[in-house]
Amino acid sequence: MDARTLPRGGRERARVPGPARGAEPRPGGGVVHFERSSLRVRVTAGGMVFCGWDGAGPEPSYALAGAYPQADPRAVLEPDKDGGWRVVSERVLVTVTRLGAVEVRTPGGVVLRRDLPPRWWEPADGAEGGAGSRWTQRSEVPADARFFGLGGRAPGPRLRGGPYRLWNAGPAPFRTGRGTRSLTMPVLWVVADAGGHLLFHDNSWDGVVTLREGVEGAGSGHDRPGRCEVRMSGGPLRYWVLTGAPSRVLHGWRALTGAPVLPPRWALGHQAGLWGAGGEHEVRRVVAGYAERGLPLSAVHLGAGHHRGRRGFTVDSGRFPDLPALAASLRGAEGGGVRLVSCVDPAVRAEPGDAVYDGGRDEDAFVRDPLGGPVRGLGLAGESVYPDFTDPRVRKWWGGLYSERLARGFAGFCHEMNDPVSLAVVGDPTLPRSAGHCLESRGGDHREAHNVYALAMARAGFEGLRGLRPHEWPFLLSRSGWAGLQRYGGTWTDQASAGWEGLRDALAQVIGLGLCGVPYCGADVGGPAGAPRPSPELYLRWFQLAAYLPLFRTFAVPGSGRLEPWEFGPEVLGHARAALRERERLLPYFATLARLAHRSGAPYVRPLWWAAPKDRALRECEDAFLLGDALLVAPVLEPGVVRRTVRLPRGRWYDTATGRVHRGPGQVVVEAPPARIPVLARAGSVVPVAGPGGGIELEVWAPPPGRTGGGVVAADPGDGFGRVELERFSVRMLGREVVVAREGASEVGYPVRVRGAGA
Repeated sequence: MDARTLPRGGRERARVPGPARGAEPRPGGGVVHFERSSLRVRVTAGGMVFCGWDGAGPEPSYALAGAYPQADPRAVLEPDKDGGWRVVSERVLVTVTRLGAVEVRTPGGVVLRRDLPPRWWEPADGAEGGAGSRWTQRSEVPADARFFGLGGRAPGPRLRGGPYRLWNAGPAPFRTGRGTRSLTMPVLWVVADAGGHLLFHDNSWDGVVTLREGVEGAGSGHDRPGRCEVRMSGGPLRYWVLTGAPSRVLHGWRALTGAPVLPPRWALGHQAGLWGAGGEHEVRRVVAGYAERGLPLSAVHLGAGHHRGRRGFTVDSGRFPDLPALAASLRGAEGGGVRLVSCVDPAVRAEPGDAVYDGGRDEDAFVRDPLGGPVRGLGLAGESVYPDFTDPRVRKWWGGLYSERLARGFAGFCHEMNDPVSLAVVGDPTLPRSAGHCLESRGGDHREAHNVYALAMARAGFEGLRGLRPHEWPFLLSRSGWAGLQRYGGTWTDQASAGWEGLRDALAQVIGLGLCGVPYCGADVGGPAGAPRPSPELYLRWFQLAAYLPLFRTFAVPGSGRLEPWEFGPEVLGHARAALRERERLLPYFATLARLAHRSGAPYVRPLWWAAPKDRALRECEDAFLLGDALLVAPVLEPGVVRRTVRLPRGRWYDTATGRVHRGPGQVVVEAPPARIPVLARAGSVVPVAGPGGGIELEVWAPPPGRTGGGVVAADPGDGFGRVELERFSVRMLGREVVVAREGASEVGYPVRVRGAGA
């Protein structure tokens, strides 16, 4: 069908903008007219820059949340030297040369990036700028710049030179190779001494980003700038540039693409996945195993095996005879508040009599082929059809289906196989590229819809759940997605490799996804599905790392048995229990980070250069991360390690286990015994923790003499949509005494425990 209906390769003509012919000022910038194209430049009130070629505007867009930001009324388009144009604003300077090169500079004139004139390739008999046009844009950045992002990649988080495909494709067993990812985004971070910026190409077509790091000249030698080349197989050439400190950039990204959704408080605890064919007995056995050993557990995820014949929105009554009663007992005294999470697959079994299939057929809800019939693929349940989530009418219908899941007692949902996946296809297991989609009534095919399919499915689920239970935050995870996924839920990493390499890849992806605006993310303990059973040491180190990630989930590897802590011996069990207890103690801190992410866009997990992007040594560090502003976590990522080197940002840091003081910037050697991984606290920080009675206490780390510190606390995280105030605290040294004060109040209001005062 693709061969018959999609345009065939043939004669093409290349096009470049040509010389500038004039300009048309508009609010925040204007339109520069070239001989063979036009460029729209707009600077928003927050200093974000939009560039759109060939008449492309910010909308329509799946990434943007509502209306795009207003233009800066003070920014004007004015003539520049050599026949070019420029837009001067308070926070950024944009220049456009006579031939179409675009430079984004700091207000002082330092170049952050230079985009060379783009080039289009169009069918020789086609119209300019049509859907059949592919294009390339090459850019230059400072020689010392380092690249991050693109949806979370491995190895990383720093992206080395080479090509990175922008096409969502699941890992093994569906795809192999380190370059495949279920969640890709055309969101690139560039961090250099001159300043950092985020680049977002708002185009969902298949593409490739090729990076090459620059080289600084030695002595009197010239610098070789870093280079970035973006190639897209179609769609508009439009992009956004956000400049400034990392916190400011992600605050702008939040304003542009939406605030990260708040996970319910229970979702910040430990969760276990049950992907096998076990039924109610297996669920109760796992929950009882955690309870008997004093291990906290907040949720159990049920994979496709709990469906009848692996059909979505059904239950295998033989293995789960009374699922609502099971869910109620687990949330009650028996399970100690354990929730059930259901796996949801977009593939619908193509069989008359199936309730979901019949309902979708009546709604005309399925993706269609060019001949008008529904596209058929192979899902876990057999021959399947696929809802078209780019149609608002279909999203509403699909969202209503979750009422059946809620009635069964499920508290959350995990979207799987939503790249989308058709197992019948060899090589690239997705729908035919000629498949037709609504695309919000614009019309188009799967070449444009593929990358946003999972994002639209997440929107359907989220909006449906909000309508069904308006007073609760929906809990939704999505294996795949695109820019803006944070508005609807979180995700998890998809390591394509196992072993210690997979552990390093997981950390890289969590950091990268946080930089791309998806803060609620984690790595499944043990590695990818189908991987060999990890060694006790690898399992423990993976478990210890996961305890400090936003999503903390263990799961069973098919064919390798359960992966619960007690199955690796008493020593691993003891150390895992300590990691779980520390996670429970830090839950108020995680809840506070969730609120901060919701309000500011700042991720829970941050690279070490977050507060000091000009520190080149921190830009190169990939084996540690910041958890909020207060904690630095240095996981063990290699076998046999009991001591490791940690790169520290500037300031005083306390080893939370030993109380030993370390001073940065620089490298220090810390102990990393099997019982724990190194965690250091920033001097002057205030960390909310759970006290012995379950209430919130403040763990305050003494600031250096003559310095101050502080922190924030989410007073009542809750699970509803109500606004929760963040209480701010300041810390200072008064003689030898540490004094803590709450902003706007005469009393602190919480028990305070000072640490490091005598160091």
